[in-house]
Parts: sequence; structure tokens; C-alpha cells
Amino acid sequence: MSKDYYKILGLDKKASKDDIKKAFRKLAHKYHPDKKDGNESKFKEVNEAYNILSNEKKRKEYDTYGRAFSGAGGPGGDPGGFNWSDFSQFSQGGSQGFTDFDLGDIFTDFFGGGGRQRQRRGSDISIDIEISFKESVFGTERKVILNKTSHCQICGGLGAKKGSTMESCSTCNGKGRIHETAKSFFGTFTTEKNCKVCHGSGEVPKEKCENCGGLGLEKRQEEIEIKIPAGIDDGQMIRMSGGGEAIRNGVSGDLYIKIHARRDANYVKEGNNLITTLNIKITDALLGNEYSLQTLDGKIKVQIPEGATFGQILRIKGRGVPNNSERGDLLIKLNIELPKKLSQKAKEALEDLKKEGI
Repeated sequence: MSKDYYKILGLDKKASKDDIKKAFRKLAHKYHPDKKDGNESKFKEVNEAYNILSNEKKRKEYDTYGRAFSGAGGPGGDPGGFNWSDFSQFSQGGSQGFTDFDLGDIFTDFFGGGGRQRQRRGSDISIDIEISFKESVFGTERKVILNKTSHCQICGGLGAKKGSTMESCSTCNGKGRIHETAKSFFGTFTTEKNCKVCHGSGEVPKEKCENCGGLGLEKRQEEIEIKIPAGIDDGQMIRMSGGGEAIRNGVSGDLYIKIHARRDANYVKEGNNLITTLNIKITDALLGNEYSLQTLDGKIKVQIPEGATFGQILRIKGRGVPNNSERGDLLIKLNIELPKKLSQKAKEALEDLKKEGI
């Protein structure tokens, strides 16, 4: 009975080329025999399915006859039936660091480090900070204390005792890389990896730093000053490059700060503008008047024009959210309050207005 290649890759017959590639790289990564929980039989099966379904001609033959006739891989054919050109796309990696398959995971070590060498990078750190609405408008600074891996303060990350010099690593002969022999179902390959003694630097201290034991790293509390920009929105992230965990012979990770801005009872942001509601009396709406309004940066006088209408918006320029050298505007929405009770005198006055057609 012919194999169900679609089922092997977990796909249906309508799967696109991209779907096939994604399914293959995920399963190849999972079952590779050189991984701890790998499965050589499953890996070969997945590779065979990919070899057929990724080739337009072979796939058409398989869909029509249940098998491919155009030099199908598998047993007796090309070892594993790989289409190596397809892997060039996977070696690019994801810009966000979430790619689930990379040549470096499986193939780079097999071929003497033929792929690109990636710079070692420390782990990222993420924290949350709560600020007031006013601070989100005008910006602020916060100091936080983080307990993280940092470069040793005594040796500056070199791992050497103060005054001691560095010497060539005897394990890798100063190359920072060592070669090992690895076996897989492809055959025997030479692997090249970072030296575990010098961590890829090719040098080791003659005398180790007493503070970090030669590691060049230490776990300590560090005070970080965070500048929160004006106009930041609730839920936005700030990225501080190099603010994360340090690593030997590599770059530190990044610090990500998620901002939680509290709401204000009277103001909301809309772009670079601030919006508020001002309650006024009906007589002031008809005749006009001056009101005092407490803004985020002090009190101002607001002139209500004669004949103001419900929902009318008054614009005060330059009282909004700072944006570089300028500021947005303050938009004041008028709400005309209607009295719940009227005195006899007020009723008589309104009757007179009614007679005049007002």
C-alpha cells in the first residue's frame, strides 16, 4: 500500500507549497536523529513525503496514481531525497527570533561550520511599569532595580584577575573553535563548535578573577534609569538595547518595558490632542461667560461664546500632548446642564421668553 504523504506531514491535499515547507521544517526539526528525542525512521519518512510533495511534477503523479515515477527519493534513491536548494530559504532566520527551524539547528555543525556564525546574545528581560495619565502625556523617568546577570565589575567581563594577562587557550590552540566527529544517518561529519573553555574567545586568563571565578559574569542588582517619552500610550513597549542579561563573549540581551498608563477622570488622549468635557449653565450658554478649567499643567480661563450649543467644541491651541518641539491642542466639549427644579420667578422669566419665541 502506498504511503499517505499528506497524512505524514499532517496536511490535506489542498495544502500550498508554503504549507508543505512549514510542515516539513517543523517535523524535520522534531524527528532529526541527532537530537535527543529524535526518530530516524520518522525523519526519513517525513523527508520522503517532502521530496514528493514539494516537487510539482512528482506531486501531480502522486495525486493521480498514488505514487511518483520521476525519480522519487527514499529507499534506493537519493539518500533521504533532499532538495537542498529549498533549505537556503530557511537559513535566513526570522527577524523577530521566533523561527522554529534553522539550518544552524541541524546542518551547520555537520559541515564544518559552513553556515554563518551567529554572535552570542544574552537573554532578554521584560518588566511592567505603571504610570499616571499625566506622566503618559508629558513623559517621565523611572528607576528600577533588576537582579540580573551582568559583566563582572572587577574584571570588566574578561574573567582575569586584576593585573593578570590573557594567554592563548590550550584547548582550542587560540582559535576559539574545536572540531569534533559526529555521526548521523547521512554519514560521519566534522563538527565545529565554540570552545567551552574560552567560550569562543581563544584566550583564557593566566589568573582567574576572584570575584567571578573567571566567568566574567556575576549575578547582581543593578539600578536602571528608564526614560518614558511624552505621549506614550497604555500598553506600549519601550526597548532598551543591551539592558538584558549579559553573556560571555557576546552582546547583552535587551530590556523590554511594558507601560501601563492609568486613566484620568477628566481627560482622554486622541493623537496629540487632549479632550475634556466642561459643564456649563444654560444661561451661560445663551449669554456667554468665563469659566476656570483645571488642566494637566495648570488652570486656564475658558471664554464661553454667546449662543453656545450642546456638544460644541472649543479648541485651546498648544495645551495638548507634547510632540517634539510642538504640542497638540486641548479640545473642550461643552455640556449644557439643564436645571432639575425651577423657582417661581425663573418659571415666569421663561414664560416671558417663550412668549417672545425663544
